[in-house]
Amino acid sequence: MTKRILAFGASNSKHSINKKFAAFAANKLENAEVNLIDMNDYELPLYSVDLQTSNGIHQNAMRFAEKIKQSDAIIISLAEYNGLHTSAFKNLWDWLSRIPSETQWNIWKNKPMLLLSASPSKRPVNNVIKVSKQLFPHFGANIIADFYLPSFHHFFDNNRITKPKYKEEFEIAFKKFQDYLKST
Repeated sequence: MTKRILAFGASNSKHSINKKFAAFAANKLENAEVNLIDMNDYELPLYSVDLQTSNGIHQNAMRFAEKIKQSDAIIISLAEYNGLHTSAFKNLWDWLSRIPSETQWNIWKNKPMLLLSASPSKRPVNNVIKVSKQLFPHFGANIIADFYLPSFHHFFDNNRITKPKYKEEFEIAFKKFQDYLKST
C-alpha cells in the first residue's frame, strides 16, 4: 500500500540544505507518494496571543496542519540555528500548537516520523536533534529513527552521502523507518 509522506526542511532558507536532505530521504522510500513542501509557502506572522485573539488562527498554519493530517508519515530535516530550531520553524510550531484538536497539543497527530538534520558545520554533535527527540513526543510525534549529517557540503554530493561511516548510519536509520512503514 502506498504511503503518503510529508517531507520538509525546517528552515525558510531558499537554499536550505535540510530541504535537500529531506527530499533525498523521502525519495528513497518504497511505495511512497512524497509531498515535499517548502516552509516559504506557509509564511506566518510572528505568533502572539493578541494576534490570535484579534485574527484567529492564521490560514497558513491551518493549511500546514492539514498537510500533516493528510500524511501517513513525516520526514523533517531540522536546521540548527544557535543550537536550536530555526525561528521560522519555532513560529510555525507555535501557531500549530494553538489549533484546537481532539488531544491538546497533538501537532504531529501520532504520525511515524524520521528526524534528520544536516549542517554545514563539522561539529559531530547536533543539539536540535537531541532537543527534538525529547520535545516532539509531547506534541504527538512518533519518532521512529533519527540521523545527523555534519559537514553537509563535504559529505553529500550528487544526491548521495559520500562518507562511508555516515552513509552506513543513515542507512540503518532509514531502514528502521522504511521497515516500520511497511509493517503498518
